[in-house]
Amino acid sequence: MRKLLMTTLLLGGIASSSAFGETVFVTLEKDNALAVVDPAQGKLIKTVKIGKRPRGIVLGKDHRQLYVAASDDDTIQIIDTESLKVIGKLPSGDDPETFAMDPEGRFLYASNEDDNQVTVIDIAAKKAVKTIPVGVEPEGIATSPDGKWVVSTSETTNMAHWIDRKSLEIVENTLVDPRPRACTFTDDSRQLWVTSEIAGTLTVFDVDTKQQVKKIGFKIPGVTQEKIQPVGIRIDKERRYGYVALGPANRVAVIDAQKLEVVDYLLVGQRVWNLDFSPDQSRLYTTNGVSNDISIIDLEKHKVLKSVAVGHYPWGLAVKP
Repeated sequence: MRKLLMTTLLLGGIASSSAFGETVFVTLEKDNALAVVDPAQGKLIKTVKIGKRPRGIVLGKDHRQLYVAASDDDTIQIIDTESLKVIGKLPSGDDPETFAMDPEGRFLYASNEDDNQVTVIDIAAKKAVKTIPVGVEPEGIATSPDGKWVVSTSETTNMAHWIDRKSLEIVENTLVDPRPRACTFTDDSRQLWVTSEIAGTLTVFDVDTKQQVKKIGFKIPGVTQEKIQPVGIRIDKERRYGYVALGPANRVAVIDAQKLEVVDYLLVGQRVWNLDFSPDQSRLYTTNGVSNDISIIDLEKHKVLKSVAVGHYPWGLAVKP
């Protein structure tokens, strides 16, 4: 009976038998594919072909759809999380790479690096409702949990652009260190964290004042400074810890989110790009682009449990409960 059940799950295209109760979806930039991982078994369950050069990925609010930026197809694909079939697409502007969803699940905000703009997409209508000019080479993008803000970071202009969600207009621009890559709000919407890849720093801003609270640098024994390139960020709901992927340093920095100090570095795979929590935030998953795997981290012990080979150049990931 167990064998029959597993066979059915595999044929259906989804692994929902994880003892952790979740499934990890990973975009594979060089394979033009989506990998499906059962983290409890530590196994790749299935790989399916999708659009060209998939990167950013977001899970829909009802967990029934995945939204994936197919950068070289200039679209965001809609993928059914059960059948793993592409069931639609959204107009995204040229070369979408990263995007964020609003708290209500109604709109997506996509960074268009080639056009120096953010595209606002109505998900239900499958329509772009506005384009917002921002700085040169927009990359990181985030929406505040309280629904007030969208922030876009521009790699070449070195700015965080504060967009009012009601008016969809930029109301303030904040200088950051060279080549900002990712930005994330704390769950209480009181802080914005921005990583700067070339500078090797993380800057924390107060949302109310738009002023810098603290700038955090990273130093790892035995790792040269030029290899420390901060990219993806995650902060737990209680704002106890923040986690920053450090790119070619092959580490995830653990940050005390109250003191805003680095407390540990966790060795993961090569060229760690992005990361995401398990639904209960007891685990963290990372995409490691050069070693072609993901790492699974126990957050109670701050210990890397295992790595799972997934395919060529894993970039983005989303976790379905």
